[in-house]
Amino acid sequence: MKALLLAAGRGERMGALTDHCPKPLLSIGKERLIERHLKRLKAAGVEEIVVNLHYLGGQIKAQLGDGGSYGVRIAYSEEASLLDTGGGALQALSLLGNDAPFLMISSDVATDFDFRALTQLTPELGHLVLVQNPEHHPCGDFALKSNQAVLLGSELTYSGIGVIAPALIRSSKKVRFAMREVLFPAAEQGLLTGCVHDGYWSDVGTPDRLRDTQTDFEAGLCC
Repeated sequence: MKALLLAAGRGERMGALTDHCPKPLLSIGKERLIERHLKRLKAAGVEEIVVNLHYLGGQIKAQLGDGGSYGVRIAYSEEASLLDTGGGALQALSLLGNDAPFLMISSDVATDFDFRALTQLTPELGHLVLVQNPEHHPCGDFALKSNQAVLLGSELTYSGIGVIAPALIRSSKKVRFAMREVLFPAAEQGLLTGCVHDGYWSDVGTPDRLRDTQTDFEAGLCC
């Protein structure tokens, strides 16, 4: 299975921190956010990775190179204009294999989730990793039934990690679109599956959350 690391956005809520540095290159401890995912993907046996790029993408490309120093192989999907999460995945499909399900991971989350739990899955449309609603998103996104069916609801939040089938991406008629535009209709029809991750997870979307995640790392909570 291949993986797509979403790394194209600026991270507007980070303010001055991303004026000259793309958000995926911000650090927790001695590792950059995106490097943490590369390490965990390698450990899970996922060695072919696509990274989508737009804002200050040259810096990410210069840091990661071809992936050799991380023990993986990296291809880049460079966006002339920002395509959002779904549109970015659509453009990257040719690099991901066109027809095979792939891991999709937001590079700005920090987590101890074991990607090995996903590498053998072949969902019809998508399998989502869900987490308990964080303070900044109390209304949630989805509900999970006992048969692993993901439905629209307020109980759980999408973690930014999942296995996505190309058919889900291609269900949009747009070039630029957010993943929620295809995930929510699919969930409404009961066409998605999922699981709950009860371990560590942080959406590193603001300076405060970056500091909190760094504090967790120093306390040994974020590995």
